[in-house]
Amino acid sequence: MRPVALARAAASILAVVLVAGCAAGPSEEQLRAEAQAELAAVQARAQAARPPISLNSNVIQEAAVYLAYTRDMATLRGGFESPQAIQQALRRGAAYDARQVSRGLIAYAAILAMQSPEFVTGVQTFARDRTTRNAMVDRIVGNPASASTLPGADAAAGLIIATLEDDIRQLREAADSVENDAYAIQADGRTSWARVHVADRESRLATVRSLSRPNLAPAEEAARLSAAVQSGSGLGVTGTDRRRAAPYPQSVENALALAALALLDGAGENARANTDALMFERQSLDCFESSKLNLFQCLAASRPHYEDMFCLGRHVVRDLGQCARGTVLPAGQVTVGAPTQSRAATAPRPTVEQPATRPAATLPAPATLSPPAQQAPSQTQSPSLSATQRLNSGIAAPES
Repeated sequence: MRPVALARAAASILAVVLVAGCAAGPSEEQLRAEAQAELAAVQARAQAARPPISLNSNVIQEAAVYLAYTRDMATLRGGFESPQAIQQALRRGAAYDARQVSRGLIAYAAILAMQSPEFVTGVQTFARDRTTRNAMVDRIVGNPASASTLPGADAAAGLIIATLEDDIRQLREAADSVENDAYAIQADGRTSWARVHVADRESRLATVRSLSRPNLAPAEEAARLSAAVQSGSGLGVTGTDRRRAAPYPQSVENALALAALALLDGAGENARANTDALMFERQSLDCFESSKLNLFQCLAASRPHYEDMFCLGRHVVRDLGQCARGTVLPAGQVTVGAPTQSRAATAPRPTVEQPATRPAATLPAPATLSPPAQQAPSQTQSPSLSATQRLNSGIAAPES
C-alpha cells in the first residue's frame, strides 16, 4: 500500500475508533493505542502483499567493481614527481577487465534506477498478486525494452543519466589534468627525469597486460550497494526532476529491465541467466576492449616517461568516460579521420595510412588538447614533432 493510502487508512481508523469511544467511554489514550495497533496491522498486510526485492549477488558485485574503479580513476591528477609515481598510476589504471567494466556499468545503472521512488512505485503496481507479477516478469524477460514503458521509467532514466553525466565529467577533469601534465612536464623542472626513456619497456608492457583481468569487488562497496537496493536510498544521488523520455540507448533499456525484475522478485540467485543476459551490451563492450588495445599500442610506442603519462590520461581515464558516454547517453557517434594540413598544398597530397593506434569510432577525436607554443606540423613534417605530439596524432616515434 502506498504511503498516501496508509495515511488515509490511519485517519479513517482513528475517526472510527474515536466515534466509538465517545459512545462507550474509553480514554483517549486507549483509543489512540487501538488506532495505532490497527494501522500497524494494515501496514503489515501491505508489506506482505509486496514481493521481496531480489537482486543476485553477481549483479551487485559487478556494479561494485565498476563503481570503485571509476571513482578511483576520477581521483587521478597530474603533477607526478617521479617515474615510480607514473608507473604506479599506470598500473592502477590498467587493472581492469573490459568485459567486467562493461557489465558493471549496466549493473550500476540498474541500482540507480531503483533509487527512483517514482519507478519503484510504478513497477510495484504490477505486484499486487503473483499471477500479475509473473506475467510482467515474463514480459520483461521476453522483451527488455518493455520496461521503458513502465510508470516512472522516465524518472529512473533521468536519474541514471544525470548521475553518470556527473561521473563522466569527473573523469574528463582527471584526464585533462594528466594529459596537460604530459605536455607541461617537458618544459618544467622535472624535465631531467621525464625525458629519460622507460627502462625495460617490454617488461613494463607485459606487466600492464597481465593486469587485464577481472577483479574482486570491495566488500564495503558491495555492502553499500546491496543496502541501497533494499532501501531505495543511501547512494546520495539526485536527479528525479530531470526526466528523460524514451527511446533510450540499449544499456539504459537493459538497466531499467534489470531493475524492474529485481522489484518484482525476478532477479534473484535463481535468475542469473536473465540478469547476465541483461548486463551484456555490444557497443559498451567493443568500446572498452578497443580502449584497452589502444592502451597497449600506446605503451608499445612510448619511450620517455612523459609519454606513459599521456597513455594513461588518454587511453585509460578519458576513454573510460567516453565509453560510458557513448553507451548510456543519447548522443551521436564520433568518427575520426586523418589529420588535415593547415597550409595549402602545392603538390598532390600523398596517401597516409591510418595508424593502428587510432581510437575506435566510439572514442573521442584525439586532438582535444593543444600542444603548447606552436602549431602542429603536418604528417609530412613528422620528424619535427615532439614525442607526445606523435602519440597524439598516431604517428609512431622514430627508433632511437
